[in-house]
Amino acid sequence: MSETWTWRYVDADGATFVPDGSPSTGFPTQSDAESWLGEEWRTLLDAGVDAVHLQQGEQEIYGPMSLRPAQ
Repeated sequence: MSETWTWRYVDADGATFVPDGSPSTGFPTQSDAESWLGEEWRTLLDAGVDAVHLQQGEQEIYGPMSLRPAQ
């Protein structure tokens, strides 16, 4: 059985936290995790999330990835 895919959320200071409305369980695939983020990134930004890290189990796949629009 493979590890689930999860997001780690960080604020502007780089501190990890769990925002309200974030999923309490992981996603079965990387695609599912990324699709969810594509739909929810604005809500997460409003909740104080500055950047995210994608993880599979304990392994970080990529990040930090800013949620702020390019300027």
